[in-house]
Amino acid sequence: MTTGRTPAETRLDLEDIEEQGIPPGRHTAEGLLEEVVEVEAEEPAQEEDSAHSDTRSLVKNRDPRGVNKYLKVTFEDVIAEPPSVRSFDKVWLWSHALFEVSRLWCYRLISLLLALPVSLVAGILFAVFSCLHIWLIMPFIQLFLINMHWVQTVWGSVLDIAIAPFFKSMGKCCGSIYVRLARD
Repeated sequence: MTTGRTPAETRLDLEDIEEQGIPPGRHTAEGLLEEVVEVEAEEPAQEEDSAHSDTRSLVKNRDPRGVNKYLKVTFEDVIAEPPSVRSFDKVWLWSHALFEVSRLWCYRLISLLLALPVSLVAGILFAVFSCLHIWLIMPFIQLFLINMHWVQTVWGSVLDIAIAPFFKSMGKCCGSIYVRLARD
């Protein structure tokens, strides 16, 4: 029962779909999702103050640096039917729609439960680590570097007096060696 069309182009052939007044673009799984996204993306008609307009840009572009670009998983990335084995077109469409809708709403529900607590814990951890880095680690490193200046001076003198002459003499001895490659 395959028609040779790709699953994204296949339309639902429900008998009374035109009678219900559903627009044609809504027949596909992508049409269902586009409508959900369009409803959520609609902006209010009235102008908001600058504080709200600043947060609106954050809401539109939630991953500006592309940190999670590898998480863009689509239905075709997970479930793919080869041309030799195909299910019914309606099964493919409904499973595609169910996958996309369940993925979207499960993510929203889980993020509703976890986003605020995880954000709070992450904020506290970053604050603690920043405080430790600024007030403990960097001052300790600076004290260490200031007090280790004499070690740097002594180590440089040891290198210049004992080790550098040995390697210079080895370099002069081995500097006259020439390697020539010849093919027979």
